[in-house]
Amino acid sequence: MAMGINFGREVCGQLEVAESREWLVTNSIGGYAAGTVAGILTRCYHGLLVAALKPPLGRTLMLAKLDDTVLYGDRYYPLHTNRWADGSVGPHGYRHIERFALQNSIPVWRYACADALLEKRIWMQPGANTTYIHYQLLRATKPLHLTLKALVNYRDYHSRTQGQSWQMTIVPLQRGICVSAFPEAVPMTLLSDRADFTPGHDWYYGFNLTAERERGLSDRDDHLHAATFQALLEVGESLTIVASTEPSPDLNGEAMLKNRRIYEQKLLGLWRSSRPIELKEAPEFVSQLVLAADQFIVNRASPQEPNGKTILAGYPWFSDWGRDTMISLPGLTLTTGRPEIARSILRVFAYYTDQGMIPNRFPDAGEIPEYNTVDATLWYFEALRAYYAATEDDDLIRELYPMLAEIVDWHCRGTRFNIHLDSADGLLYAGEQGMQLTWMDAKINDWVVTPRIGKPVEVNALWYNALRTMAKLARRIGKPHQEYEAIADRAQARFSRFWNPGLGYCYDVLDGPHGDDASLRPNQILAVSLPESPLPPAQQRSVVDICAQALLTSYGLRSLAPDDPQYQGRYIGTPRQRDAAYHQGTVWGWLLGPFVLAHLRVYNNPARAREFLEPMINHLYAHGVGSCSEIFDGDAPMTPRGCFAQAWTVAEVLRAWLATEGVKSEE
Repeated sequence: MAMGINFGREVCGQLEVAESREWLVTNSIGGYAAGTVAGILTRCYHGLLVAALKPPLGRTLMLAKLDDTVLYGDRYYPLHTNRWADGSVGPHGYRHIERFALQNSIPVWRYACADALLEKRIWMQPGANTTYIHYQLLRATKPLHLTLKALVNYRDYHSRTQGQSWQMTIVPLQRGICVSAFPEAVPMTLLSDRADFTPGHDWYYGFNLTAERERGLSDRDDHLHAATFQALLEVGESLTIVASTEPSPDLNGEAMLKNRRIYEQKLLGLWRSSRPIELKEAPEFVSQLVLAADQFIVNRASPQEPNGKTILAGYPWFSDWGRDTMISLPGLTLTTGRPEIARSILRVFAYYTDQGMIPNRFPDAGEIPEYNTVDATLWYFEALRAYYAATEDDDLIRELYPMLAEIVDWHCRGTRFNIHLDSADGLLYAGEQGMQLTWMDAKINDWVVTPRIGKPVEVNALWYNALRTMAKLARRIGKPHQEYEAIADRAQARFSRFWNPGLGYCYDVLDGPHGDDASLRPNQILAVSLPESPLPPAQQRSVVDICAQALLTSYGLRSLAPDDPQYQGRYIGTPRQRDAAYHQGTVWGWLLGPFVLAHLRVYNNPARAREFLEPMINHLYAHGVGSCSEIFDGDAPMTPRGCFAQAWTVAEVLRAWLATEGVKSEE
């Protein structure tokens, strides 16, 4: 096993530790497989095949797990672990894990059973709802008998199952079974290249999902034992189990594993070939993040882009959000040498533009996008600017220019949710009661936790940046640009209203229902980190310094200063409790990128700026192994929370790292 991210018994043999580390594999169309290093189910989102039946959404749990057991000599070794409704754990298969490793993006376990060493790995086929579970006997002095009990389901990945009298249809095939949950359900084939199998139909009740209980949600789930696979392995022999919505998936595990490795090497090759010659060498963790970046890029067709792409905001539960997609686009696509993906995403979202706005998100159920966002559209301009800086693609600018001009026009005259340009000062106003429009968007029933009605600082920084971008693009393709320059000049001049000289940093929101909001939040860092900053250099430095002293943690910026009466340092409890803390002190990993870029801008010290990224390197070994988490507690030890793999965190760490590598220090 290659070096890299790997754990021995010091992690694998401790259930509390091993079940806190989660692995993820994906298929480029929205489907995935995920679980814990220990092999125990702790989330409703865990499973070996969570298929995207309406790519990139319609995600449905189909194969929950394989309960694997070894008979070696005259002794049985259970390799699986389950926690039951009464809190008991049994069997304790994690105790036989000698080593876990992430080989590029493929999780690999090694189980030690006396002198026998059995290896298991899991991956998915790109472009198909197909998961491969591959076993190989690496070492033994006699044959090893392997038994696998397949536990299946058919439910929305957010839900839980109560099996009771549910009768699925299980049809024997030549190499395995076909499972149909009900007549209208998409069938799943569960096949093997060489195992004997016996169909079954026994419900296993009361799987105890501890991570869901910690989130204040339902923590019980049932799964159906649909078949048992058995095979005798000699040293060097292997066994492949394939779970798929395809009627005839390829059962050649070695060949499909080779294809998966070729796919990963292609991704790494694109990244390396896109980098300047002096930056060819990079730390190993960067390669890991390049592979993690690909996990969020999935298919989303539009009429003008039948092979279109989008970005899933995070695993295991987020769909594609406009804001997250545009913030993530430069880091996930341009930094990794895949500008054609960026182009496709920009064209897909352009198709869905309505009243000068791109969608906030595409719901899991239904086809109608939601548009409740003020900043996603402005982030679109920054994503397009970054794309153009990397490609000089004039053709795309000409194609999109009418839409861009329409967006600016809608914002000037007013669009949904009272988003409009205030003629009094040239700043952008947004918001109305009951709506959450900025990225601080937690809402509990009718309670918007951080409404931020008025003129948010980052929205106006984005607006100014978008106007300067628009003017440059207009000049590039020979279109009138003076109007955009004039609007930008006025926004820059009046941005001075945000400066609070008494506190030495920016107001978070101007002209709100209760006046100006002086809460110390991280949003002002974007007024420094964006390419076009409306702040003078002295104020830029003050913003970086106050964020560093009051908001910076090892993994990102707190969403509120700890000395604020509304601060909440831990993101735990019921959904209401967690939502109340979401933007009131919780640390956001993606903000580490803007902070590093802002620090680099004002201090021009790439080595010092790069130091702020180092804790994220160690974080690759925790929570979502090989990826970066969504959020962290504001209080030490900054425990990771939320999604264990988040697109904009991965993207911004990658982008910030590249920025610190490519800048020469003045020192």
